[in-house]
Formats: sequence, C-alpha cells, structure tokens
Amino acid sequence: MRRPLVRDDLRSMDGYHSPQVKVDVRLNTNEAPVAPPAEFQAAFLEEVANVDWHRYPDRLAQSLREDLAALHQVEADQIFVANGSNEVLQTLCLTFGGHGRTAVTFEPTYAMYGQIARTTQCRVVEVDRDEGFRIPMSGLEDVITSEKPDLMFLCSPNNPTGTAESEEIVEAAVSLSPGVVVVDEAYGQFADFSAIEKLNQSSAPESLVVTRTFSKTWSMAGVRLGYCVAPQWMLPEFEKVVLPYHLDSVKQIAGRIALRFHDQMEQRVAQISEERQRVSDALARLGFDVFPSQANFIMFRSSPCGLEGNELWQRLLAKSILVRDCSGWPRLSDCLRVTLGTESENNMFLEAVKEAIE
Repeated sequence: MRRPLVRDDLRSMDGYHSPQVKVDVRLNTNEAPVAPPAEFQAAFLEEVANVDWHRYPDRLAQSLREDLAALHQVEADQIFVANGSNEVLQTLCLTFGGHGRTAVTFEPTYAMYGQIARTTQCRVVEVDRDEGFRIPMSGLEDVITSEKPDLMFLCSPNNPTGTAESEEIVEAAVSLSPGVVVVDEAYGQFADFSAIEKLNQSSAPESLVVTRTFSKTWSMAGVRLGYCVAPQWMLPEFEKVVLPYHLDSVKQIAGRIALRFHDQMEQRVAQISEERQRVSDALARLGFDVFPSQANFIMFRSSPCGLEGNELWQRLLAKSILVRDCSGWPRLSDCLRVTLGTESENNMFLEAVKEAIE
C-alpha cells in the first residue's frame, strides 16, 4: 500500500535526540542533581488529591501566572505558561514565524531554535558567534540590516557553551531588530544579568520576550513546565495558536507549589555554582580546555589531552558515566558538555576522566 507523503521540507530533517541509556551517573541533559524538597512533594500530593479530574483545567492558568508575575514583579497578563519552554518557543514561532518569515540563530546554540523554526516553516539564518562563543555586535548589526528578521533567538547563558550575553547585546538586538527578540534564560538563575529586568520597567520594550523553565533550577524536568515574560499585547495573540486547555491541572499545581520554595531553589543554585568552579578547576588541572560557564554545565575540549571527543565520550560511557558529546557540532570539535551533578557524581566523573586519559 502507498504511504502518504510527509511535507517536502521535513523529509531531510532529523528529530531532536539526546541519548538516554542506563548508566550509573547521567550528566548529559542539564537536569538538576537533586529532587525538590520533601515538603514540596507532601504539599503537591495534598493538593492533587482535590483535583476535579472530570473537569478541564483552568485554561488561563491564572493562579500560576499571578504567582510568577509576583516573582518577577510584572503583571499576570505578561506571563504565558506552557508545556516546557519548548512549547513557548513553538508558540512564538507559530505567532510570529511561518512561511516567508525569517528566524535568526547564533551558532553554536540550542538546536531546538532552528528545529522548531523550520518545522513551523520559517527560513532560518545562522550567524557565527565569536571566538569566545558570544554574539559579536558586528554580526548582530549585519544580520539585522541584511535579513530584517521576524524572530531572533538569543540563548543566555548559551547551551552548550555556557556563555552569557551582555546587557549591551540584548539592548542592541531589541532596539535594532524589527521583529521579536527571544532571550532564552533556561539557565538564567545562574547568570549575572537577566533580561527580565527590562520587562518590569515602565518603558518596557514591545518586542522582547524572555523564556524560563522549571526543568533546571526548580528540579522539575519530569513535569515539563515552562513560561515566558512578554509584553501584554502578545498574550491574546498566543491564544490564537495554542491548543485549548493545553496546560493540565497537575502541572499548574506543581508550578505554584514549587514557587513556595524559592529560597531552597536559590540554595541549590549556589551549591551548583560552587561545584561548577570546583569541577572546572579540576578539568583544567588535568589539561583540558575548559570554557567559562554561567550555567549548570561545563563545556570542555579533550584534544589537549590527546583524545578525540568521541573517544573520551566512549571511555566515560564504558565506566557508566554519560555526558553530552558535542564534538560533531560545527566549531565544537572534540568538545564535551558535562552537567553538574551531586558532589559524589561529580567526583565519579572526574575520577573516570582521569583514568580515561592516563
């Protein structure tokens, strides 16, 4: 029997893949190293017990949006909540992208920007980052002048390199670009600067959107919950493309309860940041090229130690330790990315790395 044809523009594309194999130490997906506090689970289970399962969830997620608005000192109608920040990105592409429209990414960066933009039929223009993996002002200005993009994705801190963008770059992007400027702050709690600060001012820009996720610092990757802070005029436009009742009641409860434990979240960020410095220093002492990071992961290059990136990745996997092999990405030859785990997991990783290069 004849199979129906998929869209022409999808035939040459691959899906997004991150290896999920059974190992003792999994440090490849930038998850938090520990679960939420026990008090979170107790409060969550108590409230879930009262869910009206036969009723649709609150379509607007109003209570969760109000709590997030209070956290960021903005209005509730500046908050859009979705199934992970990837659905936020998809909603932005459906709203402002599409056939005949252009999205800009700065490479290397999070692969889902280009993936989602292409699946929503945007034309994607890729601009190289500089030697330090930051967005060069000249490159930013040139692509805005030549392409007049409808969407621009700035990942800060950037995945997989860990580099954060400057306030100057964000301001230039917003002031010069005719389209929407999306600053993805999935790891924003680790960074020195947050673009959200520009959205809680009286003169907030009309084109800036900042995305956040509960997957990293809130220790809730299993929930798939994300949101963005945006100008008020955008939310009614998002409602035209998002599916009705897209955010279930359980997610809304989990998000609201997590926000009660803000102090514990900040403590986790501080602990992970300390481990990031310790592990970075240890890798540098072993002879690797280690890139500065303002996230919960570290990118390092293996070639100074005489190993190709994939070979080191294979040797670590043989010791039941999984990290992300970035060596096949453009400009990232022999680069690996390791998520910060618990102190014990990080020690196991460092010992395995030491044995792998001996």
